[in-house]
Amino acid sequence: MKICLYLEYYHFWGGFLYKNIGTGLLSSYKNQKKSLESLDIKYTEKWENDCDILQVNTPWINSLRLIKKARRRGKKIIIWSHVTAEDAAQVFWFNKYLFPLIKKYLTYAYGLADLVFCPSEYTKSLLIAYGLPAKKLLAQSNGVDLEHFYSDSKKRDEYRQQYNLKGQVIGTVGLAIPRKGIDTFLKLAVLFPQYQFVWFGKIYSSLMAKPLPKNLPLNIIFTGYVQDINAAFNAIDIFLFPSYEENQGMVLLEAAATELPILVRDIPAYNPWLKDGINCLKAKDEESFEPCLRSLIENQELRNELSKNAKLLAQEEDIKKLNKKLMEIYKKLTAK
Repeated sequence: MKICLYLEYYHFWGGFLYKNIGTGLLSSYKNQKKSLESLDIKYTEKWENDCDILQVNTPWINSLRLIKKARRRGKKIIIWSHVTAEDAAQVFWFNKYLFPLIKKYLTYAYGLADLVFCPSEYTKSLLIAYGLPAKKLLAQSNGVDLEHFYSDSKKRDEYRQQYNLKGQVIGTVGLAIPRKGIDTFLKLAVLFPQYQFVWFGKIYSSLMAKPLPKNLPLNIIFTGYVQDINAAFNAIDIFLFPSYEENQGMVLLEAAATELPILVRDIPAYNPWLKDGINCLKAKDEESFEPCLRSLIENQELRNELSKNAKLLAQEEDIKKLNKKLMEIYKKLTAK
């Protein structure tokens, strides 16, 4: 068996378009490569005619050409549904005007696959609502690489010193775009002025996304892109992720792997794998964030319990543990 693992423009100009971004898409792609290597499955990142499966991440225009080429040769097609119209509409300010077009395009593109990997049951439900047949949709977690994300006191000290972080720090990791809940993050920083808030992640220009306020609270830091994501997680004490829309939210698995207590907005993508009061706290509405965060700050026993259960969640979603299921999927697909 041989698989072509394809991410459009990943190698274009030496990967220029993907440098200094740090998204769940890239984390997933790296996990896929590591899974294939551990399963001892041959793979290439550029199409070769002896491939049995073409596995596409983000089916943009060039991907469609490759899908049709592979189809003519009788190859099997898998597409990862990392993108839906619902989440894409909230990335850049102009995307909301393209929502109907994005939805129509994705419906067509995903429809070309023999199998569509959906990062969550929620994503699967969206694609069914688009009109895609349920039989070709499979909920398949992106997983987390526990060899890359783990609790590390040395990395913690390094980044806390670098960003002058002290005491109990509330933070997040991800693109600094409105969809990720920047407004909520800022409100909470104002409500808790005695604590430091830090946001690790790329900041887009105002041409692409709504800019950050010119006058930020004194206790908040937006670092921009950072090289060592594991160090970023370790520098935090409470992981605050107030995103409005996700397909899975890989950073949550990564935060769980580093044994952080997690606070999220209660959105459909997290059901049923994130459990309120067990491995995270869920804010039911905007007003609920303040008491939830206060509970985490003041209750060490609660933090410890959530951290312990978050680590158990990450262990269940370890890519090594998911590999057996993945191998069965590949074998079943190629046997058809």
